[in-house]
Amino acid sequence: MITRRHVLVAPLALVARPVLAAPAAEPWPLWERHDATNTAAITYPEWTTFLARHRRQGDDGIARVPYRAIPVADRATLDAGITRLAGVPISRASRAEQFAYWANLYNMLTVQTVLRHYPVKSIRDIAISPGWFSSGPWGAKLLEVEGTKLSLDDIEHRILRTIWRDPRIHYAVNCASIGCPNLPAVPFTAATTEAMLEAAARAFVNHPRGAAIERGRLITSSLYLWYRADFGGDQAGIIAHLRRYARPDFATALADIVQISEDRYDWALNDAA
Repeated sequence: MITRRHVLVAPLALVARPVLAAPAAEPWPLWERHDATNTAAITYPEWTTFLARHRRQGDDGIARVPYRAIPVADRATLDAGITRLAGVPISRASRAEQFAYWANLYNMLTVQTVLRHYPVKSIRDIAISPGWFSSGPWGAKLLEVEGTKLSLDDIEHRILRTIWRDPRIHYAVNCASIGCPNLPAVPFTAATTEAMLEAAARAFVNHPRGAAIERGRLITSSLYLWYRADFGGDQAGIIAHLRRYARPDFATALADIVQISEDRYDWALNDAA
């Protein structure tokens, strides 16, 4: 599968340099099943503990993980949490529980993958995806849920993006990079997802790595161009999204902006070490 991390494509009109291709949001009917009457809640004690102990947000507003310093016992707890979640019959859960489940599982798997291959300077250096021209771990089948093997790409692009069709998904899943929206401080739950997504959107849009105006030019994260289809389909849609979540002063500055002049993304590992 071709993903945003793999190949260069023709530049978007009015963008200063080429952007990367984003994978299509391909429906997977197997994961569209759910039970709206199911009120059972899925819990994430292992992930809650891990984040409380090891997620560190710096003065620069970027959340990092001290991968080298994480004790063996805490790694084992994370592994056990992932194994437990893999055994959950998620197709029988409600939609709200499913979103929290998949978002948390994605983030847990990402951290686990980095830990298993550390030290690396970037998650793209973990070249375990299949294919000659692939990079990173996103295409590798990392676990099995309900008898089906899944990759990070499967979770993000064939489940989360296709079922929920919500651009804020890109603020929920973390790719262990400085340029990525922050790893959440606590797990998603059915009750907290909406508030967490809104807060994450505001945090990223108003951080310089999300969007900034420099000398009258709008500079955005490459994420918006990779996934412009999710953010309205064009630059006008992206800018409208930014205005929605921008602080008042930033929204005012965006009022006369009609194009994105440049995009940036820092693939360095979000390593607190």
